[in-house]
Amino acid sequence: MNDGTAPDPVPPRGADLAREALTKAREAATARRREHEGAAAARRRAEIRTANVRPAAGTPAGEPTSFGEALEELLADRGWQGDAAVAAVTANWEAAVGADVAAHCHPVSLRSGVLTITAESTAWATQIRLLSTPLIARIAEAFGAGLVRSVVVHGPSGPTWKHGPRRVQGRGPRDTYG
Repeated sequence: MNDGTAPDPVPPRGADLAREALTKAREAATARRREHEGAAAARRRAEIRTANVRPAAGTPAGEPTSFGEALEELLADRGWQGDAAVAAVTANWEAAVGADVAAHCHPVSLRSGVLTITAESTAWATQIRLLSTPLIARIAEAFGAGLVRSVVVHGPSGPTWKHGPRRVQGRGPRDTYG
């Protein structure tokens, strides 16, 4: 029947119908995902904005704070003041103890008020042990009292021939090798 109009399209069947339905489902899922991601991103941005608008102590709301004040507040909130003080001692070692002492020994650790130092020679290890009280006073003056309560000094150590989890008892490196 051709009355001048286009013939009626043949309705899709079988695999064509399935492809068409799958394409529509994919487009709908993509649109829903974009809508959801946009809403979630907007929520995250709003949460970040409200979380970051926390005035420092003594600062009116909405007023900017200095970076140092913000950093001190972060350290206090997280309980990191002790770790920051330990890092300050090791980072500013030369300023705390003087260039001469710093040239011959360096801090290894500071845990529970015990500062462990390694000296380059046994003579310097002895000197640092004798100077431990003035050294603690200088560190307390520079970084705060009570941070260092005692000093443990280690001198240089010889090479070890103990490699790996197992070792054989005996003469070791003093062997004649043949």
